[in-house]
Amino acid sequence: MNREQKTAVVAEVAAQIQASEAVFAVDYRGISVPQAAALRERLNEAGARFRVVKNTLTLRAADKAGADSLKEVLEGPTAFTFVPPEEGDVALAAKALAQFSREHNLLEFKGGVMNGDPLTAEQIAAIAQLPAKDLLYGQVVGMIASPITGLVRGLNALIAGLAIQLKQIADEGMVPRGEAQAAAAEAPGEADPAEADQAAQSEQAEEEAARSAEDEETESSSEESAPAGAEAAGEETEQTEAPTEGEDTDTPSQGENE
Repeated sequence: MNREQKTAVVAEVAAQIQASEAVFAVDYRGISVPQAAALRERLNEAGARFRVVKNTLTLRAADKAGADSLKEVLEGPTAFTFVPPEEGDVALAAKALAQFSREHNLLEFKGGVMNGDPLTAEQIAAIAQLPAKDLLYGQVVGMIASPITGLVRGLNALIAGLAIQLKQIADEGMVPRGEAQAAAAEAPGEADPAEADQAAQSEQAEEEAARSAEDEETESSSEESAPAGAEAAGEETEQTEAPTEGEDTDTPSQGENE
């Protein structure tokens, strides 16, 4: 490889480092060509790219890309997995590497970077335990939709409970059935069962007070009319007796006639 080719490789690797969401470094010692081809196929399904470059060229590419943490893993045979953000899945790429390592007892994790932050071998192994991106998005959507579903169920239960309470109030005769049905048809929050009960009790108490007032007024009228009748009867008796006394006075005695 001449100088121009090396310069081109350095520029290409530096561009891959900068464009990747994550870069995983592994020790590829002992891997065969067919095994490397099978691994590339698995990583391609995850949207990742597997590449083996000489450490001297990768060191220059890391300097050019500003990824100093990658220079710390460039000891011994090192291969890189590049995961671009547009089409790659970081979790699936890490899973593919971990699964291949278990199956063939090869590819030891050395470290890497993710979103510019350094990664240890243990962190890459932890990423391999995460769900795939699509599954993770589905879980997040489910978590967001869950409170909304609970709110809708709660509102439905509130409306049903309000209708039941209004029906009970109507059955007890505290409010007319027609008013209870109309209130139940209104939007939730406009009628409070406790307030409706209190209003019905107040209305019933006012009706009883009005009836008591009417009864007292009737009794008072009866008592006032009774004395008036007695006085009238007394006056009539006096008027009847008065002419009788006059007649006795005007009648001459026997001595005067004689």
